[in-house]
Amino acid sequence: MTKTALELEHLTPFMREIALLPKEERIKRILADRWLGYTKAEEAVNKLEALIVHPKRQRMPNLLICGPTNNGKSMIVEKFRRAHLLENKGHYPENDRPILVVQMPSDPKISRFYSILLHGLEINLRLRPRVSDLEIMTLQVMKRVNVRILIIDETHNILAGTTASQREFLNLLRFLGNQLKIPIVCVGTREAYFAIRSDDQLENRFEPFTLPLWKDDHELASLLASLTSTLPLQKPSSLMDPEVIRFLLDKSEGTIGEIITLLNKAAILAIESGEERISKENLARIDYLSPTERRRISERDLIQ
Repeated sequence: MTKTALELEHLTPFMREIALLPKEERIKRILADRWLGYTKAEEAVNKLEALIVHPKRQRMPNLLICGPTNNGKSMIVEKFRRAHLLENKGHYPENDRPILVVQMPSDPKISRFYSILLHGLEINLRLRPRVSDLEIMTLQVMKRVNVRILIIDETHNILAGTTASQREFLNLLRFLGNQLKIPIVCVGTREAYFAIRSDDQLENRFEPFTLPLWKDDHELASLLASLTSTLPLQKPSSLMDPEVIRFLLDKSEGTIGEIITLLNKAAILAIESGEERISKENLARIDYLSPTERRRISERDLIQ
């Protein structure tokens, strides 16, 4: 019997229509990025929204979003960037760039960082200008396009440099904040927190916001309920089963990125097999290794 949208009450109204599509279309939907508005993520987005409208003052508030790898930090930044620009489309002058998101280079050098900022502003450098010229150009362009907030992802990469290089970058963050009078948001692992904390002045300027590992509580239950309603499966999944929750936490090691990967794989298997639901038996059959298992295999292969 063919399913109808009315028989798919375990899904959101939009996803009920998706669940009626062919298998290939549903699998594409599963693999696409999607926003999950759990409490900590919504809090982080709200903090970013408050920063971008903060009136200019001599010492602007800053934010440090830190947490384990693959625990939703970059997704929060992208949600804020897209949602803010879509909601305010037409509000800003055509050439304005209110939100500038860049990534700290893996081999942090001041000249390279300035070049990354300019690249993010779509300024192409054909020559190799001096650091002083890059600095002046960056400040001029950021002011001209009215950058209102600077977000630096992978901030923990600062620690990849020498002690002198780390000090230079921390001074640079303070300098940019003072010169531009805009909020700066640093995003990274706990090493990013240690880097910021090593400078007393910066530590006082950056409010830390942590994204902890997930555990078996009401927040995880809410997340799993949200995930269940947004996976286009034609039968309800049993994600609230204590054994399923324990399996998800053990295998994912508590990060949202791994939880989503696990459930996406299980959902695809459920579609391909015709089961149309995620269960502990279904999860046990997916091709998935935890981060620790992947690391052990890599290390074992390297020493053979």
